[in-house]
Amino acid sequence: MVADHSMARVFILVEGETEEDFVNEILAPHLYHKGYQAVTVKLMGNARQRNRRGGIKGWTAVRQEIIRYLNTDPSIYISTMADYYALPKGGNNGWPGRFESPAQLHSNKAKYVENALKKDISDGLSPLASNRFIPYVMMHEFEGLLFSDCQAFARSIGHEDLIPALQSIRDKYDSPEEINDSPETHPSKRIIDLVPEYEKPLYGNLAAMEIGLSALRKECPGFDRWLKRLEDAAQ
Repeated sequence: MVADHSMARVFILVEGETEEDFVNEILAPHLYHKGYQAVTVKLMGNARQRNRRGGIKGWTAVRQEIIRYLNTDPSIYISTMADYYALPKGGNNGWPGRFESPAQLHSNKAKYVENALKKDISDGLSPLASNRFIPYVMMHEFEGLLFSDCQAFARSIGHEDLIPALQSIRDKYDSPEEINDSPETHPSKRIIDLVPEYEKPLYGNLAAMEIGLSALRKECPGFDRWLKRLEDAAQ
């Protein structure tokens, strides 16, 4: 059964409250404008039943959820919004492509994992259904996107004095998506070192709203690629 694009809906599975709020408050209005009839966001797996919200579910549980939605609704697109940094790498919980991805060039790491996810989902679905799966892996995590405009970021959280420090981090990389993924240097760790009171869901989305989608897309090619795929699916 072919998807009815005139009634296109998208279901975005995210890993935590920050991404959940980002989709609801910033991404959804944009996607409605592009033609979607509904934009729904949900934490992956039974996230609300966990002792600690957030964190990435193992791929087996997420895969089952994706396939169930694609099989039961021919007008729905399913997407993911997950941090590359925190994706499980191996064992029963490992996400396809994540273990091998460090060997890729930086510009190809997220695409490598996304392609592996797409292939794994396709193995369990018809071609028509699998075409409605649009995976997105953020490099390296949501906070990396916020370095797209350091002035707007600092202003949004009431710390304009930190513009030089934030800009110094940003200037070391060709794109905010390249800010690296070690335990001491991943984007949110760098931010918390500068702003110990930083609260991810609140401050992160205040910053994203101040920065705006246009700047995020201009500075972050992986994020822009994802939005283009979602936009094209609604046409």
